[in-house]
Amino acid sequence: MSLHILNDKLWFPPVEEALDDGLLAIGGDLTTNRLLLAYRKGIFPWYDGDLPLWWSPNPRFVLLPDELIVSKSMKTLLRRDAFEFTINKNFSGVINSCKTKERKGQDGTWIKNEVVEAYTELHKLSYAHSAETWSNGELVGGLYGIRMGKIFFGESMFSNKSNASKYAFIKYVEQLKQEGVLLIDCQVYTEHLESLGAKMIMRQQFIHLLEQLI
Repeated sequence: MSLHILNDKLWFPPVEEALDDGLLAIGGDLTTNRLLLAYRKGIFPWYDGDLPLWWSPNPRFVLLPDELIVSKSMKTLLRRDAFEFTINKNFSGVINSCKTKERKGQDGTWIKNEVVEAYTELHKLSYAHSAETWSNGELVGGLYGIRMGKIFFGESMFSNKSNASKYAFIKYVEQLKQEGVLLIDCQVYTEHLESLGAKMIMRQQFIHLLEQLI
């Protein structure tokens, strides 16, 4: 199966045509319309060099808010209000911190300037959202992603203090649950999110949920 090359035309190939690793297409742009179309179809961008790569992995890593796991240690931090928690207070600070955060086993970041600009525009249009944790007035952790219908598509998180991103994630999932969100897309497996209750589901099931919940 060959890799699809995108141009200025606004379209995506069927997700079933993705390669075994989930890579579906290369090229195109990060315009608002293309990004929103991608999320509706179960596709998300990562950068490799100067070109966006479009992915739809099978299986898909997701979290059902009702299945969120909160450890005893995190419950203690939550009871103590260990961090101040906010939503959409500093989207720019969160996405740029995700961009510059050094990560074990990774050389550089997929969050290019084009990504920051595109998702900042989505934030202005109320599609992209951030959740933040603060300590003594300093931004120490957070995450950002896309909200469409009853789904939140998580993109990236960062932490400059132990448990700061986990705290933000738990608090935000609880808030999203209250707002009627039924699915959180975590994209690909991480041990960190698995410890919080995320699990793998087949891509076909994920696409079916998108059609129901957006």
